[in-house]
Amino acid sequence: MQRATKIVATIGPASSDIETLTRMVQAGVDVVRLNFSHGKAQDHIDRARMVREVAASCGREVAIMADLQGPKIRVGRFENGKVQLTKGATFILDAACELGNQEQVGLDYKELPRDLKVGDVLLLNDGLIVLVVDQVRGSAIYTTVRVGGELSNNKGINRQGGGLTAAALTGKDMDDIKTAMSFKADYVAVSFPKSATDMEMARQLANIAGEPWNHRPQMIAKIERAEAIPALQEILDSSDGIMVARGDLAVEVGNAAVPALQKRMIRMARQSNKLTITATQMMESMIVNAVPTRAEVSDVANAVLDGTDAVMTSAETASGRYPVETVEAMAAICLEAEKSEDFRLDADFLNVTFTRIDQSIAYGALFTAYHLRVKAIVALTESGSTALWMSRHNIDIPIFAMTPVLATQRKATLYRNVTTMELVQSPDREQVLKAAEDLLLAKGIVRKGDMIVVTWGEPMGQVGGTNALKIMKVGEH
Repeated sequence: MQRATKIVATIGPASSDIETLTRMVQAGVDVVRLNFSHGKAQDHIDRARMVREVAASCGREVAIMADLQGPKIRVGRFENGKVQLTKGATFILDAACELGNQEQVGLDYKELPRDLKVGDVLLLNDGLIVLVVDQVRGSAIYTTVRVGGELSNNKGINRQGGGLTAAALTGKDMDDIKTAMSFKADYVAVSFPKSATDMEMARQLANIAGEPWNHRPQMIAKIERAEAIPALQEILDSSDGIMVARGDLAVEVGNAAVPALQKRMIRMARQSNKLTITATQMMESMIVNAVPTRAEVSDVANAVLDGTDAVMTSAETASGRYPVETVEAMAAICLEAEKSEDFRLDADFLNVTFTRIDQSIAYGALFTAYHLRVKAIVALTESGSTALWMSRHNIDIPIFAMTPVLATQRKATLYRNVTTMELVQSPDREQVLKAAEDLLLAKGIVRKGDMIVVTWGEPMGQVGGTNALKIMKVGEH
């Protein structure tokens, strides 16, 4: 059984050698995430080169996602590296403070005092420490500790309910976009977008930076601000996909609200023909343990059953002890969850109005494949759009995106239930259809006598919309 759900793995110190990364790709990594919150530009350039080398040695394409840091709103540094805050104590966040102590600490984000009022609740270190704002005077925010704990250098700050004005793209992000385009990152993930405007600006910057290489990346919006929830549809419309970034989002909206939001976001994205990545703490215990907890297994399986395109690792593969085992475990969970899926394709089409020929062909291929129980669906494609549309519907028949375009091969690695293959296309339709059939035979995907459904655009060999569909019996071509 072919795994439909894709795996995005973050690489870092624990996985930045060729041997480990090769084993991770062999275990099932489809997309490698480079986290621009850590490391220098050259580190990312070197890692991207290594990903390309490893993918080539493994004989398949692996996409690269550049994940921008965004406006990290953090406390400054402490004289002794950390302090212990106790419940009921007063504590000051002061933008003018250079080095923190038991009474106060500085702020990386100097505008924070302007965003706050008396009674606001601040959540530090992923919500483990809770402060209530008593007053704001100039650059200083006076608070009372509601929930204490250890606070160390550069920990993050969120405001309960959201509402901080920091722009989604910082100067660092703009430089990082240029770096990412220099190695043709297939995806750019934008942190903390609040509106369509944030995503449109990021796309424009990426397209300009990618122009010398004739490269345009796909844009992923990380949904991690409370303000992004009411603007979700406009953010989806201006993006190629979203990441359900459950860490910061949970701190802003509350842990209990996140599971239902996750399901809603994935459903909305699929209806909008967009991609989804489910992220944060999916296999957290595997940072130090060789096996996941039962709760983590359920979490990954539920994301699969929700219809996510991909599940993602963070520290588990970047700095954990068991990066390869994490990917293996994740792949096994995805496969098992997919076996239990209930496929009811017809219901998806009851209220759909077809307005485009290529979309109609994509849906026609799905409908035909489902009812004829064919072995494979083949999309001969330049842009990958037909394969993307097909992948928005649950079907237990594998979809193969065959394309001569390298950028399309790479970006389609993130599409649920889609396998990408290189296939040179020419004006000779019969020759290309025979080559597609031979490729499936050579890889053991089909046997003579099996039926397949193929879609393509006429005239063949030119960039244009898909407008043709054929049902073929393998070996009779």
